[in-house]
Amino acid sequence: MPSAEPLVLGIETSCDETGVALVRGYDLLVDAVASSVDEHARFGGIIPEIASRAHLEAMVPTIERALGTAGVTLDEVDAVAVTAGPGLVGPLTVGASAAKALAIGLDKPLYGVNHVIGHAVVDELVDGPFPERVMALVVSGGHSSLLMIDDTVEVTELGSTLDDAAGEAFDKVGRLLGLPYPGGPHIDRLAREGDPEAIRFPRGLTAAKDQAKHATDFSFSGLKTAVARWVEARQDAGQEIPLADVSASFAAAVADVLTAKTIAACRAHGVGTLVVGGGFSANSQLRDMAAQRCADAGIELRIPPIRYCTDNGAMIAALGSAVIRRGMPASSLDIPVDSSMPLTQVLV
Repeated sequence: MPSAEPLVLGIETSCDETGVALVRGYDLLVDAVASSVDEHARFGGIIPEIASRAHLEAMVPTIERALGTAGVTLDEVDAVAVTAGPGLVGPLTVGASAAKALAIGLDKPLYGVNHVIGHAVVDELVDGPFPERVMALVVSGGHSSLLMIDDTVEVTELGSTLDDAAGEAFDKVGRLLGLPYPGGPHIDRLAREGDPEAIRFPRGLTAAKDQAKHATDFSFSGLKTAVARWVEARQDAGQEIPLADVSASFAAAVADVLTAKTIAACRAHGVGTLVVGGGFSANSQLRDMAAQRCADAGIELRIPPIRYCTDNGAMIAALGSAVIRRGMPASSLDIPVDSSMPLTQVLV
């Protein structure tokens, strides 16, 4: 891209990663991340106060590391983008405060953007500009959302999870199986060694009676309960739990529902490109099943490399760059953070 493209500094602090990145157009200069996940492991989940304090400690060093790696100075930054929501209020507030301070100090425009949309738009840094319309499946510890995106910044929410998100279900099942936190990577590893057809776990909201009202919605709470009951029955019978087979069968049920409903939505809306993003998009069974089903349906599949799947500053800088490219107005310096920011709202 030409150097005339603005240099956007992106800051992401919605949960436990402090992400800072620099993007010029569709070109990623640097993506620096500091994670506090190890500090939460002993609690079996994210503790917002610990995450907030970790962001406070990591913010300035991570910004300095990003600038140093990219070989640029703050004076060269043209705009600041930051996650305004959704996410945890404390962590969001730390990131927004830092971004506001930078915008004021540098006298540069501020853009408060949507974290979930960033998970999809980050793919523009990898595979280039989106076509006019794409379908986006964003799956993480907090979100399982099906979105139709026009011109990169106009979003229609087609469906979401009615209870547990996919990543959340993986963490809960991981805890049930006695696996370390976070459970997702450990279940994924075990699943590769097991038989996905060993146990037929239920597929939520796929029955004919659910299709009219919930064709594009997801539900994993019942699946999680089914796994718990299966494990309890084995334990009561004094039988060993085949961790690999349970993991593979559970993971297959999640991937089956996510991909089947998403492919059906692409067909229903005539969309030829699917983007999959979010932390759970690192799951190997989801990637494999999405690739096979998209190939069978003639749909182009775009999934960013795993390093862009978890929370990072690159996705925020990419979305900031997209809204600037489309001439959207900058945010006010007094923008609030919104833990439940609507997914149809790209910019505050």
